[in-house]
Amino acid sequence: MTDYLDLARQLAAQIQPGAAERDADRVLPYAQLDLIRHSGLGAARVPSELGGGDISQLQVAQIFITLGKADPSVAQALFPHFATVEHLRLIASPEQQRLYLGAFVEHQLSSGAIAERSGAFRGEIHTRLERHGERLVLNGSKFYSTGCLFADLLKIQAVDEDGQAVYVILPADTPGIFMLDDWDGMGQRVTASGSTLLENVSVCPEQVIPLAQWYQRRNYVGASAQLIHCAIDIGIGLAALDDAVLWARTGSRPVRESGVDQARNDPYILHTVGDLAARIHGAEALVEKAAGAVDLAARSQLQGLAEGAELEAILARSSIAVAEAKIASTRAALHVCERLYEVGGAATTQSRYNFDRHWRNARTHTTHDALAYKYKAIGDYLLNGNAPPIAFTY
Repeated sequence: MTDYLDLARQLAAQIQPGAAERDADRVLPYAQLDLIRHSGLGAARVPSELGGGDISQLQVAQIFITLGKADPSVAQALFPHFATVEHLRLIASPEQQRLYLGAFVEHQLSSGAIAERSGAFRGEIHTRLERHGERLVLNGSKFYSTGCLFADLLKIQAVDEDGQAVYVILPADTPGIFMLDDWDGMGQRVTASGSTLLENVSVCPEQVIPLAQWYQRRNYVGASAQLIHCAIDIGIGLAALDDAVLWARTGSRPVRESGVDQARNDPYILHTVGDLAARIHGAEALVEKAAGAVDLAARSQLQGLAEGAELEAILARSSIAVAEAKIASTRAALHVCERLYEVGGAATTQSRYNFDRHWRNARTHTTHDALAYKYKAIGDYLLNGNAPPIAFTY
């Protein structure tokens, strides 16, 4: 039986070397995603009856902390695959689950082309799946298509002719799909989060997964996805902490008034490193605690262990737990990545070290969701007993 967390640790040891250089030179990590593909890590959350590991949500979080520390761009590029697994487990028909989850057991990776830049509000979808004679045809454009350039299968969100939301699962090499490497964000630079253009793409009925009903039904998938985002942020912070410790040991010089002959004995550097460690490790513990709540929610919903009001309460608690973890992981990652420079002084700003990638990555990745609304959801839940919104961001 595969130990997927140990596998992630082995992969991280191979992925971490060169991460800073790939960021600096904007070299997409094709080789690193191929390592993950061939390792079988993509089957970690596939149900055991289909040949997967069916690991816990805690193990998922730990895997993404491990990979996020090694290279957060690689971790984020893998994130949509794990999100797709959960969507398929919850929403897809048994036949679709056997087809696509079975493909993941056979070492295929998926990614998602979901978000669009058009519309008045975030989350609006204008990509259309329409019938042209005997054919189903997909047209539209996507942005933030994270990881799609590395994937074998794409999960594309669209609306049908009745305005109902659907997912369409297509091979990445399907004619009419054009993926562009045009992501130019300041951080997470090599996630391949660029555009996907869809021009008269032919779709088979069995490739369509109805989605609309889940806009009104509370589910665990949003909390599961948010948990992975938290884990990536923890990984970024842990990598910055490691660089701060190594620099204090080997690269930093003491100031005269410190009264010590080594920076590692400077009381203010010791205080700073202690602060960084407490912040990121505290947030890590909260993420792992939240993972337990998400695991209960996932098992309860997928296995039918609870229903009705009981299930609703379990799902709401998992979303709140992850919202708390999201606040902590965001604040901790940004704090550690900024205060890293207080350990080393001006020398740490030299471009050859590329330490600024930690803050750029944390700042970019943590903008995925408005943190203010996480605070609001928690307060509304505790004070007024109101569950968080039914959405894939909670």
